[in-house]
Amino acid sequence: MFTSVLMIEKALTSADVEFVTTLHGDEPVSFHVLLQPRGEQADRLLRAIDDVALGELDEAVREHETPEGEEAQSMGERALEVSLQALRTTGDAAEGRLVEDHPLDALKAVVAEVEADEVIVLTDPHYVEEFFHRDWASRARHKVGVPVLKLFSHSKA
Repeated sequence: MFTSVLMIEKALTSADVEFVTTLHGDEPVSFHVLLQPRGEQADRLLRAIDDVALGELDEAVREHETPEGEEAQSMGERALEVSLQALRTTGDAAEGRLVEDHPLDALKAVVAEVEADEVIVLTDPHYVEEFFHRDWASRARHKVGVPVLKLFSHSKA
């Protein structure tokens, strides 16, 4: 069985699930999902700049509405459960947890704990962080010791 650690920031869409569950053909996969709610991530300014870079000015203006704190935690728990259930319906194994501390420290620990074969980072585009190689995938490549695949989510945040 192939073991993948899947790092996400919101609930997986059906397209996301199909994409990650078909990467290894018919080989069964065990997914270990880490979700850090968006409100717990980088500050609003970076998110707004990403929105502007994508041409989504309306989204940039609404960044102040992004839930943070306990509300983000609650939404994160729901998004994680939806994602785990969607992965399980494909016949793959899936377990997960919310990331409350530094996401890369949590990622490194889980990769070692489950002896992962790979890491898949599935997020919305974060152009500023990606340009400076400060996004999760770029930083994980130097930290986890297994291949890291960067994919973009199939839905808007």
